[in-house]
Amino acid sequence: MNQTSGGPRTPEDGYELWLRYEPVAPGPRLNEYRAAFAQVVLEPASPTLRAAHDELALALSRMLGAPLPPATHIERDGTLVIGMPASLPQLAAFDLRHDLSAVGDEGYVIRRQHVQGKDCTAIAANTDRGVLYGMFHFLRQLQTRQPVHNLNIISAPRIKYRMLNHWDNLDRTVERGYAGFSLWDWHKLPDYLSPRYTDYARANASIGINGTVLTNVNANALILTKQYLVKAAALADIFRPYGLRVFLTARFSAPIEIGGLTTADPLDPAVIAWWQAKAAEIYAHIPDFGGFVVKANSEGQPGPHDYDRSHAEGANLLADALAPYGGVVIWRAFVYDENVPDDRAKQAYDDLVPQDGRFRPNALLQVKNGPVDFQPREPYHPMFGAMPHTPLMLELQLTQEYLGCATHLVYLAPLFKETLDADTGCAGPGSLVAHVIDGSLDGHTLSGMAGVSNIGCERNWCGHPFAAANWFAFGRLAWDHRETSGRIAEDWLRMTFSPDERFVTAARDMMLESREAVVNYMTPLGLHHIMAYDHHYGPGPWVDGGRADWTSVYYHRADADGIGFDRTPGGSDAVSQYCSPYRELVADLDTCPEALLLWFHHVPWQHVMKSGRTLWDELCHKYNEGVASVRQMQRTWESLAGHVDEARFEHVRALLRIQEQEARWWRDACLLYFQTFSKLPIPAEYEQPDKPLSYYRDLKHYYVPGIRERRFG
Repeated sequence: MNQTSGGPRTPEDGYELWLRYEPVAPGPRLNEYRAAFAQVVLEPASPTLRAAHDELALALSRMLGAPLPPATHIERDGTLVIGMPASLPQLAAFDLRHDLSAVGDEGYVIRRQHVQGKDCTAIAANTDRGVLYGMFHFLRQLQTRQPVHNLNIISAPRIKYRMLNHWDNLDRTVERGYAGFSLWDWHKLPDYLSPRYTDYARANASIGINGTVLTNVNANALILTKQYLVKAAALADIFRPYGLRVFLTARFSAPIEIGGLTTADPLDPAVIAWWQAKAAEIYAHIPDFGGFVVKANSEGQPGPHDYDRSHAEGANLLADALAPYGGVVIWRAFVYDENVPDDRAKQAYDDLVPQDGRFRPNALLQVKNGPVDFQPREPYHPMFGAMPHTPLMLELQLTQEYLGCATHLVYLAPLFKETLDADTGCAGPGSLVAHVIDGSLDGHTLSGMAGVSNIGCERNWCGHPFAAANWFAFGRLAWDHRETSGRIAEDWLRMTFSPDERFVTAARDMMLESREAVVNYMTPLGLHHIMAYDHHYGPGPWVDGGRADWTSVYYHRADADGIGFDRTPGGSDAVSQYCSPYRELVADLDTCPEALLLWFHHVPWQHVMKSGRTLWDELCHKYNEGVASVRQMQRTWESLAGHVDEARFEHVRALLRIQEQEARWWRDACLLYFQTFSKLPIPAEYEQPDKPLSYYRDLKHYYVPGIRERRFG
């Protein structure tokens, strides 16, 4: 824990994330809190309420110097009453029935009011999970040093399934994982239960995440065997008090690989019976099992197309098996085929949109934020708004596969918000992606958001000390997508580092600018998919050969005339998949937002941009602007040395040095390569590359973290 005033700050390793509960400094705020909270009425009648009780005791003992003494009734000012009106009669005096009727099973009400002649505070909900979420919100108010004399908070999640997707393999490697090996020690489970499992559940509950997918979407059928189900059940038992349900990835060919069948045809009666029996077996081990997440017929994964069946038929097979138990199947829409000659960005839409309305009621389609693959910037996926009869989930990537792995400081809330706030126009103005995925646009009761986890076994959980902000931001936006990137950053900074406003303001601005910085030094003006092959670490705009849609040249299409992928009606016509007026906006070279220009257009090198610069000069400007932004981040961080403990300060400082070096690497490698087509000089006002293009092309990197599981034999 950091000291609150004077002297050196105690070194921290980041393990406690945003749940440090730093002591409130002596002064008016501490006096306010101690006066407002003097005793607590809380009956720990369930494992979840006991978890809430334990968290409250821990937090208040750290922040206020002592836990609140328990009470059985409201007997003095400063009574804090926590629970459900159905089981805690003391809440009746607050008369919260109307508000509680609107917050459902997971929402809560936090209110300070005059009750029985006393100034009291209630944290109330309809279920113990709601109480837990409300308690964490209450503690966040104290952690961020907010006034509490007039609390009146009514909150309920706008999304039903708020999930982390762990791309963790059974050998503990993590595909696209940059924070060490998997948290799940499958070899020692179920007999050894690491304390980290409980702390993982606490952290998720504190931001409202209610589901976790334990295994990689490139699935291993062994996870569905009894040997591994007992291990998954042990994790589920730990997570349950924190409202966190376990999901597993299902390999479509499992009936063959572990079931002894000769087919996985979704219409085969033996296959149907096998999945029904498997679902019954899973629920016998994990009664609150959430369901399956499936990647099928994509990047070599088996699926229903292997049997000339549709994705809907494949999803419905599993949905029917789960339906008797209340489970859901989440079918990933990340489907594309190297044998399909059409633009990869179009393929998921072309395959899945015609199947709208054919999926079972307990099936959701999980759609990435953009139509290619988690790029630093993409337009929103055209499937959002195009399937009104099918609930769509939004899939976001927290792990920074294309954004510097774990060495670059990149706050992703602005990227998430860019997608959530995009107006599809498919049901008229205001048809936001957020309203598609929360079910409100088309009247769906199922809704979801998934975040590909950036969590590993490193002590600070996420590798980079700032990477946990993306885990935190995902949870906050999945609960309420109306939150702002700035507000979320401020809360995270106060809770993770320091509540000092001088620190928070400067660090928030640095975070908010970080995503645009990485876009500029990696893929400005709508460039995309120009990273190195396989491991995706570093630039590789020259990557060609082999499977076309895994190369860079497929996407940037640089030639002597210009650069960019023509997706207008004269090109691949991907623009036709969007609704008006966005379709017309991006199809026109003159109106297309310049941030996406090269995504939708092949643009001449001498095309004049809004700045008055030519496209080539603008490209040079953007790459250099990205490097300059990282250098500004370095200066900002240096100015904050006194606000952060030395261990974490030096960690971030070192990583920012790496980020600056790698930003220059991206800039110089890309500009030198594209210069071979433009034949134009890099303007003299910018730093000139100090190495030839051949140097960058010859660089090789071995054993980069995060590559997918290697299978042998």
